This record gives sequence, C-alpha cells and structure tokens, in this order.
Amino acid sequence: QVQLVESGGGWVQPGGSLRLSCAASGIIFSTYGMGWYRQAPGKQRELVATITSGGRSGYADSVKGRFTISRDNAKNTVYLQMNSLKPEDTAVYYCNANIQNIYLRIINYWGQGTQVTVSS
Repeated sequence: QVQLVESGGGWVQPGGSLRLSCAASGIIFSTYGMGWYRQAPGKQRELVATITSGGRSGYADSVKGRFTISRDNAKNTVYLQMNSLKPEDTAVYYCNANIQNIYLRIINYWGQGTQVTVSS
C-alpha cells in the first residue's frame, strides 16, 4: 500500500520560511519522480516543484528563487524549503509520486495535503 505523508505545514508571517516534508512508503522511492502541488481555495491544483529520480528539479515561475525541492532517497523523503513566503502562497500543499509503467502510462500517488497559511 502506497502512502505519502506530508508534514511541516502551518502558519507563518509574510517573508517567513517553512519546510515541508513528505515521507513515502510502499514504493521504490528512488525510482519515482516526486513533486509538490498546491491548491488555494476556489482555484485549481497547480504544480509547484518537481524533482526527477535522477535529481533534476523544476519550478513554477511563481516560486523560482524562493522554493527549493530536494530528496533523500535513504530516508524515502522529499522536501520543499519555502523562503520569502507571500500571502499568495497560502494553499493546501500536496505531495506527488509518479512513475511511468511498462505501458507508458503515468501512475500518480498523492498525499493527503498539508495547510500552509501566510498572513500577518
């Protein structure tokens, strides 16, 4: 059974920092691409950052230079370091694990989400 468990969310003032963690189980973590998505109230879920199994990362334009995604394959964990947070970063943040199967179909797994609130 695949489980992705996020932690590290909470409330922070604008300009502050948070680090999200996502612990994975039930998958061969090192073979999966990992990502962070977020969904604000009334909006669609959007991609925040991704990291491939080989460690290559990518970011949404809105978070470039402020957020850093990383992974620790020994701990089966992916992180999202969020600095210089803005009120518009307020959302539920979801962890994603993805892999392409032998039929070239992308298989996705999702965590339950963790709330991040940025306000003064």
